[in-house]
Amino acid sequence: MSEPDCGESHASDGTTGEATGESGGTPVEAEDVDGALAALDGAGLAGYNYAYLDEHTKREVRRAVLKAIAIPGHQVPFASRPMPLARGWGTGGIQTTLSLLGPEDTLKVIDQGSDESVNAANIRRLAERTADVETTTDTTAADVIQTRHRIPEEVLDRDQVLVLQVPVTDPLRKVDPSDAANRRRHAHANYGKMWVHLYENVVEYGEIQVASRYPVTVAGRYLMDPSPIPRWDVPKLNDADNLFLFAAGREARIYAVPPHTDVEPLAFDDRPFQVERFDAPCEACGATDTYRTAVETDEGDRLVVCNDTSFCLKRREDAGLAKDHHLDRDGVDWGPGTPDADDTDQEPATNGGDRT
Repeated sequence: MSEPDCGESHASDGTTGEATGESGGTPVEAEDVDGALAALDGAGLAGYNYAYLDEHTKREVRRAVLKAIAIPGHQVPFASRPMPLARGWGTGGIQTTLSLLGPEDTLKVIDQGSDESVNAANIRRLAERTADVETTTDTTAADVIQTRHRIPEEVLDRDQVLVLQVPVTDPLRKVDPSDAANRRRHAHANYGKMWVHLYENVVEYGEIQVASRYPVTVAGRYLMDPSPIPRWDVPKLNDADNLFLFAAGREARIYAVPPHTDVEPLAFDDRPFQVERFDAPCEACGATDTYRTAVETDEGDRLVVCNDTSFCLKRREDAGLAKDHHLDRDGVDWGPGTPDADDTDQEPATNGGDRT
């Protein structure tokens, strides 16, 4: 019996011959690895499918996204595929983003508020090479925004989609490691254990001390983990114009917050939800209404600056720039502000620029 045709020929001198199959990879003729890499430079991605993933995978992801939108806050399983980076580094967000991108889209990638971190730059480069899309660092110019643990300061509109990378999908895992038991709790909307956890937190610290992954209820039904965004970003989920998608590649789960959906952080009547407060403005742009972090310079100085680097650059050019400057509407009050020094009702943080 003759051997099957593998769609590939092999040269007798050890070099790689040209692929003859229709779905074969990019043909490369080289005597060593360096030569092969050089041959792949430029048009080397011609052998990949558009946006890297195969069409069946992208359709499957989009079906999961549609189901997640139909059931806000509910974790929808999907067949998470291997990606060219380790699980836990944003594979779910990347798969979702690549499944949504089209040739006319513009992509922005954020990592902890920065557009220039290694993770953000590599994801942006992957989309540029495989989907041939334009990329930007301007929040207002992007159609799809992929982010790791931050929501931009500027207000997103109804034509934009924000995809968040998620390391842990279930907020109940803080109180019970059993996913099977937690799924039953979600089915019955039985979230008593989380309330007890928050109560114990108040007893121990005098207030709810949850710095990130603050639990929220979506549409009055499901308890949701908003990914490790700071408390500052949690109010931005409520009644927003844009679509939020949360994707976890390692856990193979997708969930969503559709536009104009009620998102309420868990809190007690006598211990209301609070965001981080800062006692110092951004030392780069002077902003007092943005989420700020402390960074160290090469000289060892400690500076308090805006975490959203893109918006900070705009504020340096226009100190009075509003967060909704790009929208054709007035009176949008988006995100918490910082109290004035003479405001006795709200005490600022005591550690310069740090979270409370």
